Amino acid sequence: MTAPALPSYSNGASTVPLLGDTIGANLDRTAARVGDREALVERSTGRRWSYRELVAEVDACALGLDALGVRKGDRVGIWAPNCAEWVFVQFATAKLGAILVNINPAYRTHELGYVLEQAGISVLVSAPSFKTSDYRAMVAEVAGQCTDLRETIFLGEPEWESLMAAGRAADRSLLERRETELSADDPINIQYTSGTTGFPKGATLTHHNLLNNGFFVGEGCGYTEADRICIPVPYYHCFGMGMGNLGATSHGATMVIPAPGFDPALTLKAVQDEKCTSLYGVPTMFIAELALPDFATYDLSSLRTGIMAGSPCPVEVMKRVVAEMGMAEVTICYGMTETSPVSTQTGADDDIDRRTSTVGRVHPHLEVKVVDPATGLTVPRGEPGELCTRGYSVMLGYWNEPQKTAEVIDSARWMHTGDLAVMDTEGYLNIVGRIKDMVIRGGENVYPREIEEFLYTHPDIVDAQVIGVPDERYGEELMAWVRLRAGAELLTAEALREFCAGKLAHYKVPRYVKIVDEFPMTVTGKIRKVEMRTVSVEDLGLQGAAAVRNA
Repeated sequence: MTAPALPSYSNGASTVPLLGDTIGANLDRTAARVGDREALVERSTGRRWSYRELVAEVDACALGLDALGVRKGDRVGIWAPNCAEWVFVQFATAKLGAILVNINPAYRTHELGYVLEQAGISVLVSAPSFKTSDYRAMVAEVAGQCTDLRETIFLGEPEWESLMAAGRAADRSLLERRETELSADDPINIQYTSGTTGFPKGATLTHHNLLNNGFFVGEGCGYTEADRICIPVPYYHCFGMGMGNLGATSHGATMVIPAPGFDPALTLKAVQDEKCTSLYGVPTMFIAELALPDFATYDLSSLRTGIMAGSPCPVEVMKRVVAEMGMAEVTICYGMTETSPVSTQTGADDDIDRRTSTVGRVHPHLEVKVVDPATGLTVPRGEPGELCTRGYSVMLGYWNEPQKTAEVIDSARWMHTGDLAVMDTEGYLNIVGRIKDMVIRGGENVYPREIEEFLYTHPDIVDAQVIGVPDERYGEELMAWVRLRAGAELLTAEALREFCAGKLAHYKVPRYVKIVDEFPMTVTGKIRKVEMRTVSVEDLGLQGAAAVRNA
């Protein structure tokens, strides 16, 4: 009798225990251990803080917010590019037990208003502007429609200075009392992911979710207080504020902010000048860095490790990062916002093939399985199915959306990722596709339904279907297939982009447009997006991009 095939299930047995701290307590513990070591560097201003100095700024920010009436469970929004103040607010809200709501710097009024109202944000901390975005004007446009919003504090303005001054003058023992009321299982962060229903959903995460995930990502990279992590990925996402900031602070390492927004040259300059040992990025960032005409002139010899994640990682790009950037111990991480975010990671001691063509094995203290989407039963290893994960990292749920939560977290607390994966005999996973039609453009999750809903507001569009098509730079780009009303003028991609400008984040604006009389349908009347994608690859000549291998 032959033994049955091994099931596609794995758990991350570990001798390293989970942390039971709150985020604030963990930061204080680190500062007590390595107080004089550099904690944070902001390259754009040249400002630097030791761990002891960072804690002083965080505490001042927390007490300043407390003086504004912010209490445990209140929602505090942050809408700003990467900056030191983002870090202060992140840790300050955690110390108060307030729930930090991350707002994507690319959002426009439509999305901003929704998030402010849906999360019930009472205090918003915002940059006055960023790039071409006038945040002050956009806040003014939507503030009146947001029931709970009572205070907006613009960074660098008198109100921010007043908040910090009030905090510095306050009694530190008040904050100590606030912290005794906190549990590691309290929600302290809401991160919005684009929703299939046309609006983003707020993944609600705890101290325990985020702190442990950041810690174990750092463990996977072998971090100590000697490491210096270059963080060009955005703070509004788990990659920046979790894997970056919490990965650093839980090990006493240094956070280096190379620029407010991603700039490949400034990133490599930061690595060179700050002697960074680790560099983070989504694949498009590494591609842009490697493509710099003067790439070879940067001294990247300090690099040891780093993380590529956020969207499918091309095998050839990973090989170049190892060979040309000297990141011999670079790892690939796989995850999603709903899981804080990392579920699997490659190891520094994995062979080059596994480190460049898989997303690694299950993280410590987590479980993963691959199931048949139709039956929910675990498939044998080597067969594709939906990847599910369970453990400390799974979110509490979507903010105020129990039905949407129940659609992705089952009764046994397995998070259904919607990704199709194959697990090999050693437990390594390869992502082979997605059950639904979510598009990942340059690390941003985009759900076509949200964009389709918006396109329906165009006076000439009677129906719209949005798909992802392969792109060598971003992994995927958006394409809209649209049906126009009778007598409407031909709609160009440029005209559609103009219609979307200022209303949708730039990464949600379709790059390609195809005018059709009808969509390919199944016999049951369902639109065949797979066929649309195949046709589009041919029409646009994207066969080369479609052939790129990913981990």
